[in-house]
Amino acid sequence: MGQRRPTPDLTAPDGSKIRLLVDVRHGATNSSLVEVTLGSGEVTRPVRHGTVEEVWYVLDGTGQVWRCPPDADPENVSAVDVKPGDALVIPTGWSFQFSAGQDGPLRFLCHTTPPWPGEDEAVPVAQGGLGEATA
Repeated sequence: MGQRRPTPDLTAPDGSKIRLLVDVRHGATNSSLVEVTLGSGEVTRPVRHGTVEEVWYVLDGTGQVWRCPPDADPENVSAVDVKPGDALVIPTGWSFQFSAGQDGPLRFLCHTTPPWPGEDEAVPVAQGGLGEATA
């Protein structure tokens, strides 16, 4: 059984803090689950995943998420606002970037299919939709 640790287990390639909840250590063979936290007012580095799809469920805080399909012009893709109770998908191959509002940290559950293969999965992209990264 997985359990949330009091401090993050690692920093993701995009700059957010990750707490590992369920993965291969717990018998999961087709997916993994983590808690993601981004500090108040922070903006992540824009990245793209090559093999995984993610489903996010917002627990606390507010923010914005920018998701860009592979064939779209990044300048023509708008971000969406997120708040507790919202859920969204980061499809395989899409570029994405997210930010936390000034009202406090953004915290969400992230379910990944297949299981997260390691930090090489997240490839930096040249342009995001939320400005310069601060995380």
